[in-house]
Amino acid sequence: MKIIVDAFGGDNAPGEILLGCAQAKQELGVDILLTGDRARLEACAKELGISQDLEAMEILPCGEALTMEDEPTSVIREKTDSSMAVGLRALAEGKGDAFASAGNSGALVVGATTIVKRVRGVKRVAFAPIMPKSQGFFMLIDGGANVDCRPEMLLQFGLMGSAYMKRVMGIENPRVGLANVGTEEHKGDQLRQEALALLKACPDIRFVGNVEARDIPFDAADVVVADGFTGNMLLKLYEGVAMALMDKIKGVFLSGAKGKLAAGLVYKDLKRMKKELDYNEYGGAPIMGCSKPVFKIHGSAKASTVKSALRLVRDYAGSGIISQIGAAVSKKS
Repeated sequence: MKIIVDAFGGDNAPGEILLGCAQAKQELGVDILLTGDRARLEACAKELGISQDLEAMEILPCGEALTMEDEPTSVIREKTDSSMAVGLRALAEGKGDAFASAGNSGALVVGATTIVKRVRGVKRVAFAPIMPKSQGFFMLIDGGANVDCRPEMLLQFGLMGSAYMKRVMGIENPRVGLANVGTEEHKGDQLRQEALALLKACPDIRFVGNVEARDIPFDAADVVVADGFTGNMLLKLYEGVAMALMDKIKGVFLSGAKGKLAAGLVYKDLKRMKKELDYNEYGGAPIMGCSKPVFKIHGSAKASTVKSALRLVRDYAGSGIISQIGAAVSKKS
């Protein structure tokens, strides 16, 4: 399997991207096609001491890179020779099996939609990050690609999320919940009420009803459906609370001799808890609804996060899920 990787996307590119790709190639058995400036990549690899690893990867040269400040449409207008645009075109042309980037999220959505195209019948692509919860993990869909949604779009998010969790994450009969301000069926605005009716009537998913934000971390559902505005608020708050909690715990254990002694006794448990709460363990988010696998790596990704993301990309590309999504969506059209 060949994964196309945007070598200049993200806060820590190209160094951490190269290191993560080198680890993925060695440990995951995937081939890597990098997009970016060859001279800069070779210089970076030499500095990191991984020139030999880079030689085992292909490079698709291009002249520029998108920044986080660029407009989303730049990927198809002003910066068509950027590492992201070149990578997306390479995927569309069949030069690889999947594409991954830690770069500009908005541009990635625009490029995935206009260059790679959507699965026939899918109304909008959606970010679908995998997040930790009290028992295992869950998918949040949409995590921010579509601020404004229609009820039928939320139904499609539920169908796509359920298929992914079953085929890629190994959950046999995933529970799908709708993020809302209460669990009762009459709660929420018109969008939520109409989406609830569609999800409830769908025989292809295991719908468990409305879920409140406070219940999401406590195993309320395996797939949490939301419009992009609500989903992104949930995502960012979730990340922030997890970081604040770990900082508080760290402060308690480092506050004095008693705390340090206690920390020594529970060090392994704390380390395990930190790993369980770290969203970087899952690497990023698939962009669901694309006709070929496109994956958003966390923008601040380090090498280990890049490797984790590429593991999910490999599993996503090899799952056959895209054809399944096409069949499920056409059935509901």
